[in-house]
Amino acid sequence: PAFRIRTERMFSRATLVLARSESLAAKLRGIGCPPEKIRLNRTGIPLDEIRFVQRHPPQNGRWHCVQACRLIPKKGLATSLRAFPKFAERHEHASYTIAGEGPQLENLRSLANNLGIGERVFFTGFLDQEKLRGLFSESHLFLHPSEMGPDGDQEGIPNSMLEAMASGLPVFATTHGGIPEAVEDGTSGVLVAEQDSAALAAEMLTIADDRTRYERFSQAAAE
Repeated sequence: PAFRIRTERMFSRATLVLARSESLAAKLRGIGCPPEKIRLNRTGIPLDEIRFVQRHPPQNGRWHCVQACRLIPKKGLATSLRAFPKFAERHEHASYTIAGEGPQLENLRSLANNLGIGERVFFTGFLDQEKLRGLFSESHLFLHPSEMGPDGDQEGIPNSMLEAMASGLPVFATTHGGIPEAVEDGTSGVLVAEQDSAALAAEMLTIADDRTRYERFSQAAAE
């Protein structure tokens, strides 16, 4: 209650409140921010620094999945890890790289080992922009199944996801926060329900079997 009072006082004194997604603007209105003070302020990304690579299915079946984020609950990393074994069962040379740092690292390592995919999941730690873009250019599927955190933390629109799309990576994410404002389900990527690892795996397998659709997703993501 004390925080709510301070938040309302802040809204009364502010002349402008910026929200990076429609979903967050709606949250602001819901907790009392006057609508006329809210302005949608999309986060820009440096398109001139991101090289588009038209993706094609790997001929050797070496699908490379990637996720780049802070290792925190709202990023849905556990959902990605639970989806990957089903994909890897059919594509035995597939791998999954997680780029980033955060408090969930050891728990995620343990989960990967318990799922029997420890040798095919790679944790790189933090990568600078040059290395991250290099990783994106070598990958085939970008995973980002975000979910509401236990503390109510939610996504706006993840920057790493936008940068991956600009590079031509098809996105596999969730109908969470502002993600549907950036990813058009079935056109530039696929959206499933939060924490639904089975649906995520099924969609990954479907796109891997459809070369034409996969290549179309790559171009649409960048556009």
